[in-house]
Amino acid sequence: MIRGLLFIGMLTAHMVLAVEESWPTALSRMPLGTGASSLNETNCAQLLLGGFQSNATVKALIFMPGATDELFFFRRVQATLTNVNPSLFDALVALTNQSLLRVTFQPPFLLIYSEEDVLTLAVTIQDPRTMDKLKAGKPIPHLLTLDRDWNQLLALIKKPINATLRPYRGTRESWHFYRHTFAGWNLTPWETLAAAAQAGKTQFTVRRGTVIFEVDPRIGAIPHLEKFPGR
Repeated sequence: MIRGLLFIGMLTAHMVLAVEESWPTALSRMPLGTGASSLNETNCAQLLLGGFQSNATVKALIFMPGATDELFFFRRVQATLTNVNPSLFDALVALTNQSLLRVTFQPPFLLIYSEEDVLTLAVTIQDPRTMDKLKAGKPIPHLLTLDRDWNQLLALIKKPINATLRPYRGTRESWHFYRHTFAGWNLTPWETLAAAAQAGKTQFTVRRGTVIFEVDPRIGAIPHLEKFPGR
């Protein structure tokens, strides 16, 4: 009987430790798998999102708008990978040490950002029942969107989310949204919408059966440029 209790206790402790695994530990087990020796605007997002695997700690890896500015517009991201077989965590360490990109864990999201970004999500709830349904909805097994605009994102998420999403495809209300760069595993509909807002510099309002996205007017620090980026 005592041995049985000890076994159950050890098993329970192991399960708790597995659930409480830190995000660096989780990402250290994810290889980039391409033999890349550096990260820049041409390969960084693709490598990191492609290497991000399903795990019990981090459900989404999100490039926020300030980070995509650094990558695709300012083109200031140049990071050398010194490990022979770098992991996703190694890549993030290199980025934060050698560029203006930063990383923060806001469970269940890992945000890659710059000082330009506002990290808190702006949401207005006018219908709690719709919010509860979105939180309880069936998870989306895997979602990866690399530099996709709102119309392209809607094509990926509209069907599995049981709510009307606005702006509608092809309307001009989304013209000033950022392009979306993030990957997620087993995100609920609510988490999917939150990830989209973090990636697209948007805020959203939940009404009865409807979620309305708008540009988030908040901004952090103004990026400092020694010269305007050329082509």
